[in-house]
Amino acid sequence: MTLQEEAQQRRWVIKIGSALLTNEGRGLDGDLLSAWVDRLAALRAQGIEVILVSSGAVAEGMTRLGRAARPETVHELQAAAAVGQMGLIQAWESRFQGHGYHTAQILLTHDDLSDRKRYLNARSTLMTLLNLGVVPVVNENDTVVTDEIRFGDNDTLAALVANLVVADRLVILTDQHGLYEQDPRVHPDAELIDEARASDPRLAAMAGDDGGALGRGGMATKVRAAGLAARSGAATSITSGRDPEVLTRLGRGEQPGTTLTPDLSPLRARKQWLAGHLQMRGTVVVDAGAARRLREAGSSLLPVGVSDVRGDFSRGDMVACADETGVRVACGLINYDADDARRILRCKSSEIAQRLGFINEEELIHRDNLVVF
Repeated sequence: MTLQEEAQQRRWVIKIGSALLTNEGRGLDGDLLSAWVDRLAALRAQGIEVILVSSGAVAEGMTRLGRAARPETVHELQAAAAVGQMGLIQAWESRFQGHGYHTAQILLTHDDLSDRKRYLNARSTLMTLLNLGVVPVVNENDTVVTDEIRFGDNDTLAALVANLVVADRLVILTDQHGLYEQDPRVHPDAELIDEARASDPRLAAMAGDDGGALGRGGMATKVRAAGLAARSGAATSITSGRDPEVLTRLGRGEQPGTTLTPDLSPLRARKQWLAGHLQMRGTVVVDAGAARRLREAGSSLLPVGVSDVRGDFSRGDMVACADETGVRVACGLINYDADDARRILRCKSSEIAQRLGFINEEELIHRDNLVVF
């Protein structure tokens, strides 16, 4: 599926916090999970692709280990997360199977999505799962991260996943109705912000810093997550998971809670990020035919159209595409390192595996990861 086709899809990343999945800290609440799966399955039936970012692993692990309070040390948190992940993924899988859907566990760290090679691998896996009709259940890999488990949050992770799969909406379900101009716990007459630009600098001051006892992310992390999601053109809904109809209302096109909108469409935002955010690591020289197809047809760059490779780069690096006169035609994230790219010069896609002994992708640079100048 191309980025243009993806942009026309309804693809939502939905983050559900610990407070909405656990029974006051006493492990996972089976009835709550069942209700959430019913609503998520209803969205799938509407044709909305769903990626679930689920909290609750540490809380479930605490219960299984007989701990009443959240552990203080990193290694105890890692142990609780490792134990709790077993129950968390089993709970989601068993309930989605009742609706005829398979789930897949995806454990990520922030490093996975900042390293360009792992970024491409994670994106390929998630896109394949969606194409297979599977519901990915994403969580931070709390068993191996260190500072992230203390300072990280699944709001940020959900936003990075929205960037990864070019989602058109990030839904952050919380125990609050949305973002208020002031803290409603202190100011009962505070007004709810129905809609704003994710880039509005005033939002951070309104959000404050507090998080819940079980979760690590307060409203401030949700505002930051909306800003991250907007980088790839996703709108963010921050809304109450206490409303049993909230996902149904969103599916009908309503906007409960707070909607933070991006400045650019998903297609334009992603292309802008690719063009301006990454340093060029090398150059591939394309022949006249390939240059014409890139400019006029928006095609991917195939090895058969490449006549030279310059520089030393790794898979996932940003490289320039220049024509044989030296004029830059495009840039993009490359699917092969420099040595392997040289080995498949002028090679048909069907011959890549024969030359290399493996194949990452049929394209040297896929058009979803390519910006034409």
